[in-house]
Amino acid sequence: MRGTLVHSYLFLRRAIGVIGLLLPVVLIVGGLLADGGLAGSISGYYHGSLRDVFVGAMCAVGVFLISYRGYDRVDEVVGNVAAVAAIGVALFPTAPADADGTERVFGVLHLVFAGVFFLALAFFCLVLFRRSDDTAPTPRKRARNGVYLACGLVIVASLVLIALCALLGLAEALRPALWLETAAILAFGLAWLTKGEAVLADLEG
Repeated sequence: MRGTLVHSYLFLRRAIGVIGLLLPVVLIVGGLLADGGLAGSISGYYHGSLRDVFVGAMCAVGVFLISYRGYDRVDEVVGNVAAVAAIGVALFPTAPADADGTERVFGVLHLVFAGVFFLALAFFCLVLFRRSDDTAPTPRKRARNGVYLACGLVIVASLVLIALCALLGLAEALRPALWLETAAILAFGLAWLTKGEAVLADLEG
């Protein structure tokens, strides 16, 4: 029974990681092919031909996170918060350029959910994933902790830079939010794939 649960948790972690790694690539490449251009952000693809891909991926991440059970109550709470935020990101789209009153309200909610989602992911990387029951972690565990630390810092740095770019009014033609969100999502995907032991798994025997 324990072995079955372990394999289930590994599958969930890997599934979340794969979605995180594939989502930006699919949206950016697919958007270029289907719509002939780039969106201003990852969330901006909601308003293009790939809306269903974006919504479906975020809802799938939310469902996987709700199903995920970590080592203790803190893991579960953070996972549930991230799950609700992921689904909120999908259900409350970012505001388009010509947004009306309702769309602007949805846009504000979208930003709140997105911020909570990324902060929860950073907390997973910087704190929860790096914990260990062993007083002497294996070399592979130390290496994984290095990956988690780097991924968490990338997520936090991306959020800070997105806020700075918005405050400084950097040219939208550069699409800073798109590339910074892409970096954060790729880091999130790599961290969860590593947690699923698809990367740097401990050697058996």
